[in-house]
Amino acid sequence: MTVRLLTTEEVANRFRTSPATVRYWRHVGIGPAGVRVGRRVLYDAAECDRWWEAQVTAASRRPR
Repeated sequence: MTVRLLTTEEVANRFRTSPATVRYWRHVGIGPAGVRVGRRVLYDAAECDRWWEAQVTAASRRPR
C-alpha cells in the first residue's frame, strides 16, 4: 500500500486556496484530517479526496 502525503501548501494548491485557510480548516476541524510529523503537518491524498467528495455530496443535497 502506497500512501501519498501532501504538505499544507500542496493541499492549498489542490483546493485553490491559501495555506492559511488549510491551517484554519484544521484548527476548527472542518478540513481534511492532517497528521503532525515532527514540526510539519501532512495530509493523506486519499483522505483529501474523501473529504472533497463529502463536500460535493453535501453541496448537492442542499436546497437551491
